[in-house]
Amino acid sequence: MGLLDDVSRQSRQAIEELLEAAKLKPGQLVVVGGSTSEVVGQRIGTSGNKEVAAAILKPIIETVRARGLRLAVQGCEHINRALVVERDTAERYGFEEVSVYPVPKAGGALAATAMDLFDDPVVVEEVRAHAGLDIGDTLIGMHLRRVAVPVRLSLREIGSAHLTAARTRPKLIGGERAVYRRPTA
Repeated sequence: MGLLDDVSRQSRQAIEELLEAAKLKPGQLVVVGGSTSEVVGQRIGTSGNKEVAAAILKPIIETVRARGLRLAVQGCEHINRALVVERDTAERYGFEEVSVYPVPKAGGALAATAMDLFDDPVVVEEVRAHAGLDIGDTLIGMHLRRVAVPVRLSLREIGSAHLTAARTRPKLIGGERAVYRRPTA
């Protein structure tokens, strides 16, 4: 097996484990950020690779769609970590479209590849996702709902890139007498 096959297999395994742990409902949003440079063992932002990006995104897109979920792919800091989503996702969630077109050197290979792989892609400035994968420490936390909860996956890396996963839960509010589940009779 080559690197691309390994990356594809690892990406599928990571998204499947995350979705199992997160227990998302159809229509909910997953964010993925990734550095293809880190995946191939280079410093983030130095070796963007659309083939590696496709190896990451194709199994993730397939898995997310099969479960009726929606996907946002985070771009790099050069586009302020804006995200690629399907137009119908932007419309469903009321996300405002912004004017930028991610390319590997200004947006990142993952976001640029999402522009190619999505059916009707648009770029939005921010989302509040229900769960996410961060491949290579790209800082997806700004695009997760409060409260983010770490998810420990069986994988710690995709390729050479550090892998972090999170799900979210509603805030627990109230004082010492607050109840968080419906009381039984």
